[in-house]
Amino acid sequence: MRDYVIFTDNTADLPVDYLKENNAETLYLTYAIDGQTYDQTNELPVREFYAKMRNGSMPTTSQINPETAKEAFLKKVQEGYDILYIAFSSGLSGSCGSAQIAAAQIMEELPEAKVIVVDSLCASLGEGLLVHKVLQKKREGATLEEAAAYAEELKLKICHNFTVDDLFHLYRGGRVSKATAIVGSLAGIKPVLHVDDEGHLVAIGKVRGRKKSLHALVERMQKQIEGFEGENDIVFISHGDCEEDAQYVADKVKELCGIDAFLINFIGSTIGAHSGPGTVALFFVGSPR
Repeated sequence: MRDYVIFTDNTADLPVDYLKENNAETLYLTYAIDGQTYDQTNELPVREFYAKMRNGSMPTTSQINPETAKEAFLKKVQEGYDILYIAFSSGLSGSCGSAQIAAAQIMEELPEAKVIVVDSLCASLGEGLLVHKVLQKKREGATLEEAAAYAEELKLKICHNFTVDDLFHLYRGGRVSKATAIVGSLAGIKPVLHVDDEGHLVAIGKVRGRKKSLHALVERMQKQIEGFEGENDIVFISHGDCEEDAQYVADKVKELCGIDAFLINFIGSTIGAHSGPGTVALFFVGSPR
């Protein structure tokens, strides 16, 4: 039986050291800002990226194309590995579809190879948390098919609770209307959002003021984790260059939910291009999503 490699995307926002330690591979969605395109060979330091956004720069992003996915997959297939690719939500990008095309081409050309694509329906460290859980299963001895089935079963239990500091970035991405962005910003309104079962960003509430929005993330989590306590040995938190706020959320999770293990990381440039500086996102296993 061939061994397999787990692939994900840079949109999973997992630390580089984590990926290396776990022998996980990454496909890269590129972005452009101030006329320069960035990829894994010339990535802009994340703090510099957010500084540019705060100064008015407006980045754009590009999905993975089938040729790029195929090239990355083939490299590992030719080394003798099968592949499990946990893809960025199809509700937010066409990258998953590109990978499915690449997987079909490889398996047609090389019948001995297996490439399984799982549409995570997740984003940022929600995608990262799903990858983390599947890597644990792999270490426990799960086969490729077992790991893929586990990912499919778990993905709609990965909860995404997040808030943004500036509604105009969501307006640019078509998530809120211009009127909502203007009125909300003037009134200090902060939205609470999640990722739904189709993998789309959806607003589920709004509060007045930053601290209340951070509290709202944890208060929602308290209800969602009921019955899932044993599956939350660690909680993932990502942030748009606002580490103090992310740590504040972690402290509240520890206080109110009794969980004290966290992975906290930046929201990378590809996701951050749409969510903006000041975003805080909380990820865990629970229900309803």
